[in-house]
Amino acid sequence: MSRVWFSTELETVATFWRVARTDGVSLGFTSHDGDLWFDGILHRAAPGMLPSAIRRTADFEADSAEVQGALAHDSLTASDLASGRFDGAAIAVGVVDWQSLERFVLYRGKLGTVSEDGGKFSVALVSRKAELQRDPVPRTSPACRATFAGPGCSLSAIRFEHRATVTDCNTDANSVAVTAPIAAGMLAGGRLRWLEGPLAGLTMTIAATDGGRLVLAEPIEREVSGPCRVIVREGCDRTIGTCAARFHNAINFRGEPYLPGNDLITRYPSAP
Repeated sequence: MSRVWFSTELETVATFWRVARTDGVSLGFTSHDGDLWFDGILHRAAPGMLPSAIRRTADFEADSAEVQGALAHDSLTASDLASGRFDGAAIAVGVVDWQSLERFVLYRGKLGTVSEDGGKFSVALVSRKAELQRDPVPRTSPACRATFAGPGCSLSAIRFEHRATVTDCNTDANSVAVTAPIAAGMLAGGRLRWLEGPLAGLTMTIAATDGGRLVLAEPIEREVSGPCRVIVREGCDRTIGTCAARFHNAINFRGEPYLPGNDLITRYPSAP
């Protein structure tokens, strides 16, 4: 039998927030004055966090919500927010009975824009219904539309991942030098995941290579000193030539490389 919340004048009810970051870390918070353990996660008492009104609708319009609070916990720091550890994290907001631990989730979504000012943060939440606003119809393109080693590509990501070591980090050039069992040129367009050090858990895109060094797309916010273990994944330039010759996966190419472009209309006929 489902419970009817707030049916009496006095109830032992608190609000809880649960955040699942993309690096595998899960954090829980509650408005109760003591920590609560449920669903395998310890929800820390965070009286400084205040949720705004949650608006839920029956149509396709995205639900809106926002969470504000103070940076009062070691697990929620300004440096982590700035480095992007919470970008795209899944969030659940609900109510819990702090005596029986009976609970109900009111809102599910992802973290949107995160702002920090004077030790306080504000997070805009993106409802799961926002996915219904995306256009599912693919557009023609000469390059492959599939994510490398993702849905539609069919290649196994682990086949193209290599354990490596970052031996030098240049924050000014936003590049790193790695010792890997593969040429640096094959990593352009791939990913680098930090396994240790101050950036452990973060995944960065390898934008390009420069003289054997890897230029990262995301800024290196913290100084990395000493060797750090990482996992690098090979990249793909999304062309039919690379897909066929290097990966032997042309059958799964998600693009139209031989489709005439709009410039064909503007061409003038020429005599043979």
